[in-house]
Amino acid sequence: MENKKRLAVITARGGSKRIPKKNIRDFLGKPIISYSIETAISCGIFDEVMVSTDSKEIAELAESYGAKVPFMRSEKTADDHATTAEVLKEVVEEYEKRGMFFDELCCIYPTAPFIRPEDLKEALTLLEDKDADTVMSVVRFSFPPRRALLMREGRLIAHYPEDQLKRSQDLEAEYHDCGQFYFLKLESFKEQQAVVMKNTAGIEMDERRVQDIDTEEDWAMAELKYKMLTEQGR
Repeated sequence: MENKKRLAVITARGGSKRIPKKNIRDFLGKPIISYSIETAISCGIFDEVMVSTDSKEIAELAESYGAKVPFMRSEKTADDHATTAEVLKEVVEEYEKRGMFFDELCCIYPTAPFIRPEDLKEALTLLEDKDADTVMSVVRFSFPPRRALLMREGRLIAHYPEDQLKRSQDLEAEYHDCGQFYFLKLESFKEQQAVVMKNTAGIEMDERRVQDIDTEEDWAMAELKYKMLTEQGR
């Protein structure tokens, strides 16, 4: 494990329509991106922690918190339609042009203040012990999707009739991506050109440490959760 080179990439483009300057907005006293940067640096498993951005303001702030910004994101990967895989591909190629090569890569989102250093360390262990291509953070659905209802012309019907009368505890747990981080084997990423690959493992996150941040209401809820966890020492 010690001989491998690892890169952490925090993806933070400048444009944000629903919450202006979301990636650097103040979150309980400091820019929200600083949480991702500090966690990546403090966990001690990365040879380089960088921020991929098209914004000089984000770049300067990221560097002030200890991240590297060796190059700016291209116009192609800075628009609304660029995928995370395309952003990471560009980052890897730019590093390799500079003679820097890595074995493993961790993509961390800039609005993920709930990630802890131990989460990233656990993901790395799982990546190597399970021989996975990707390890991603997931959270359990709070209500079983198999009990979902569909609306058809004002009437409700069971989406999965065979499971509608089953007890919740008798249904298999289901999970979804919680949008925090993805730990990748770089060789597999180059072959598959995807973040979620054929052999993907998951780390289940506590629901209290998961929050989409797309609206002002989401932001307020994230701050409330973070305050609660801080008070509880978690």
